[in-house]
Amino acid sequence: MKWQNAIKDYQTYLKIERGLAKNTIDSYSKDLEKLVLFLNDSNLIVSPIAIDNETIKEFIYQVAKQVNPRSQARIISGLRSFFDYLVFEDYRETNPTDLLETPKIGRKLPDTLSQFEIDKLIASIDLSHPQGERNRTILETLYSCGLRVSEVITLKISDLFFEEGFIRVLGKGNKERFVPIHPSAQKYILFYINDIRAHINPQKNFEDTLFLNRRGKGLSRQMVFLILKDLAIKIDLKKKISPHTLRHSFATHLLQNGADLRAIQQMLGHESITTTEVYVHVDKTYLKEVVETFHPRASYS
Repeated sequence: MKWQNAIKDYQTYLKIERGLAKNTIDSYSKDLEKLVLFLNDSNLIVSPIAIDNETIKEFIYQVAKQVNPRSQARIISGLRSFFDYLVFEDYRETNPTDLLETPKIGRKLPDTLSQFEIDKLIASIDLSHPQGERNRTILETLYSCGLRVSEVITLKISDLFFEEGFIRVLGKGNKERFVPIHPSAQKYILFYINDIRAHINPQKNFEDTLFLNRRGKGLSRQMVFLILKDLAIKIDLKKKISPHTLRHSFATHLLQNGADLRAIQQMLGHESITTTEVYVHVDKTYLKEVVETFHPRASYS
């Protein structure tokens, strides 16, 4: 079995059997390509079926010189998944990564913005600019619904169910969910559709795409990153932010205002509640107040 054939079959498995998103599959594939490059550079001719634990350990040792522990742990996880697939398909009897030790990494808390910082960020948008109203609407939608950047750029006009107060979102692994949308965000979207987008001629296959660029095509992830980066510089914001920062802020602010963690999980589209629990660690002051307010022993003090 050749590496390229094995990787191609694995990509098909991830897409069809596990329903993973293209970006996730690409990430797994890049890690495997790094292993193949290492084998080529080391003049090691060994197939995916024959590669052993010692060779994998040497690869990880070399990787450790170039990346941080978090990236190293992600690469090990990706390799483990690939060889688990080969074992599952009866190409191998054992997984050569089973004895690898994953580096200890602390739990990375998500960056968040305060309500004041978000308001300041959005207020700094130049609405006289041709794309100003669109950019404000994008940020309002990201923050109002807690969307991933990939979800906001693929949002369709046909996904808007404003009478019911929801939008339909296609998340990771093509999993569909309905997310409540605040009336203020609805107002911005409707204004953008009727007064801005109506004057743009959508290109073929983008007729239903909500957010368009000047040429009538969908936006890229990088464009949304650049919009936020420029605004952060404009207001002299010292924090390093991305579209995901608005998603984290959405969840954190809901939690601070008493929202149920399960409800936040559903709105974010997290498969596991443990992913959502990261937000519990963001504001310990809030958690202390919750205990003091709602615990039955609080009235005894």
